Amino acid sequence: MCYDDKDNLVASYPTTVGSTATPSPTGTHTVEVKVHEPNYTYTAKDGSKSILPPGPNNPVGSVWIGLSKPSYGIHGSPDPDRISRQASAGCIRLTNWDALALLGVIQNGATVEFK
Repeated sequence: MCYDDKDNLVASYPTTVGSTATPSPTGTHTVEVKVHEPNYTYTAKDGSKSILPPGPNNPVGSVWIGLSKPSYGIHGSPDPDRISRQASAGCIRLTNWDALALLGVIQNGATVEFK
C-alpha cells in the first residue's frame, strides 16, 4: 500500500513477496534509487556477471526502485500472471504497469515499511 505524507492511502497494488528460503526484508527502509528501464545484472555461482538489457522481459521488468537494504527493491515483472501467485527471491514484485505508476509518485528517501 502507498500512503501520502498525511498518512492517507493513495494506492494499493497486488504484489509478490519473498519466500521462506529467500524472505523479503523486514523493518523500515528508504528508497535510494529509482530507474525506469533498468539493466539487470545476473551473477552466476562462479562469480561471473552478465548484464541483461532493459525491457519488459527483463527479470526486474520495466522499473527498479532500489531500497536502502542492498540488493533489495520494488520492481516490475516480466510475467504479470504470476503476481501474487509465486514467491520472489526477496524483492517486492509488481506488474510493470503498477511499478511504473508507483515510480511516478514515490520519492527518493521515501520510507518503505515491511510488516
